[in-house]
Amino acid sequence: MAQCEQVLTPVDGVVARLRALDAALPARDGVAVFNRVYLAVTQAVDRRIDAGLFPDPRAVITLDVRFAERYLAAVDAAADGRRPPACWRPLFQFRRHPGVRPVQFALAGVNAHIGHDLALAVVDTCRTLGCEPADLEDEFEAVGELLLSLEERIHDELVPGPESLRIADPLTHLLGAWSLDRARDAAWTAARALWALRRLPDVAAEFTERLDTAVGFAGRMLLTPLPG
Repeated sequence: MAQCEQVLTPVDGVVARLRALDAALPARDGVAVFNRVYLAVTQAVDRRIDAGLFPDPRAVITLDVRFAERYLAAVDAAADGRRPPACWRPLFQFRRHPGVRPVQFALAGVNAHIGHDLALAVVDTCRTLGCEPADLEDEFEAVGELLLSLEERIHDELVPGPESLRIADPLTHLLGAWSLDRARDAAWTAARALWALRRLPDVAAEFTERLDTAVGFAGRMLLTPLPG
């Protein structure tokens, strides 16, 4: 009996690119720290797509790929000597700083990707599929639940144990000042606002620029060098 061939999806291409980055970057590199966490979650999305666990796989695949393309474009821009979006600049600027801890790199990447890229990816997906953000809400929530595992994975793998993470440790305050759940909610609001502004390109561009700048500022705070 002939074996069934696995049908590759565009998400498989994203996974391959993330794996290539993982293999190419030094383990302590700040971008590599985020990339490892993001790769694990993207693989989880890919497995659920293959298992048929999403009601509308085409919408999920499109959203996931448009989302990843934003991060990969920032990586390409930095590699080519071009300026990535403001939300990503702190991570690329501080990626080798010895005073920044791995958990900070991971959070700064998640902040940029959720706080800025996710809203734009929803709009990109709506344009690609010819739909409204409301039509993607179920898919947004489904992917969002997987994104929440980013936070769990970061805490499991990168946050110091309770014996070293003291109440007075500045890292304790940084970890408590940012929430992926709140960032995801804000991304959905921003996506709806950008969609509503799509016929006002000047206003939409200004909104996007302000969002990019604000998320970049938060990322710079998350990457504040800390004493060892």
